[in-house]
Amino acid sequence: MQDTTTLDFEFEAHPNPVSDGDRAAVLANPGFGKVFTDHMAVIKYSADKGWHDAKILPRGPIQVDPATAVLHYAQEIFEGLKAYRLPDGGVSLFRADENARRFRESAERMAMAPLPDALFLDSIRELVRIDQKWIPEIEGGSLYLRPFMFASEVFLGVKPASEYLYMVIASPAGAYFKGGAPSVTLWVSEHYTRAAPGGTGAAKCGGNYAASLVAQKEAIDQGCDQVVFLDAVENRYVEELGGMNVMFVMDDGSIVTPPLGGTILPGITRDSLITLARSQGIEVREERYSIDQWKADAQSGKLREAFACGTAAVLTPIGKVRGRGYEFMIGNGGPGILTEKLRGELGGIQRGTAPDPHGWVERLP
Repeated sequence: MQDTTTLDFEFEAHPNPVSDGDRAAVLANPGFGKVFTDHMAVIKYSADKGWHDAKILPRGPIQVDPATAVLHYAQEIFEGLKAYRLPDGGVSLFRADENARRFRESAERMAMAPLPDALFLDSIRELVRIDQKWIPEIEGGSLYLRPFMFASEVFLGVKPASEYLYMVIASPAGAYFKGGAPSVTLWVSEHYTRAAPGGTGAAKCGGNYAASLVAQKEAIDQGCDQVVFLDAVENRYVEELGGMNVMFVMDDGSIVTPPLGGTILPGITRDSLITLARSQGIEVREERYSIDQWKADAQSGKLREAFACGTAAVLTPIGKVRGRGYEFMIGNGGPGILTEKLRGELGGIQRGTAPDPHGWVERLP
């Protein structure tokens, strides 16, 4: 049975919050992950007290001992979700309960103390309620929320820590990819893999992303926007991008996406798109798809569209794919019809401009 622990959050207002004028200037063009709101949520854990000391505090630096466990053994997890401004001025969250579940499962995989779902959700709601003025009014704007947790016990020794610090920070967000390009170009990594069977691929931990950075740098050096990883066993089946899931639209209107199996992060945007598509009678097949098949289908026209999906990037068309000694275009190199349709439908649900038949949106009081 799930732990339903709840705590009352103590609130300490920021003594010198960003002025209305300075905040408006930031929100006109916030970028992604560059600026942050006035406050943060904090909850502590210790083996003897459990989860305790829940607070909303002025955002600021945290002080850690040089022997803090996370710095040596990388017990750390995080999540990413967004708050949206509704047409009537209200605020909503999208499937935050799924983020809570995934955060808990990531903690269990990393031998960390699992945060009760109720506490995760309360921390998000409280921070958004207090800092909701930071939600941009620009098209596509949102408040990106970054919950994270790390081993805060001070010790040297290879064992699970007995103390953890959970925090949530928030950042006003615009477009994830720079320049507003209609599609992105991918680089196929041949020498690096993101995750292997039995590893931490299904957990949202920092180590997965750290290991991907050298491949992402290679992609940038090759003039591409993102790296795409192949499986670790045969080095031929497409798995996911550096920080996003991937989907393929075939000429019969069906969608193919790599199956979950412990090496791929179970994306909430991925799951939402599968549900949306299937509810409209679109066939979605979760099956392995090789890089050779990707090339052949793109060149023959069997593959009409491809897109990346995730909380930060939402749904981004893939225009070109490059690898050692080859390059191919997907469709006309820009957004496809079904890609645009699904992006519009998902965005409409998230922002309250379209019906929510699946009950995914939570309106905050």
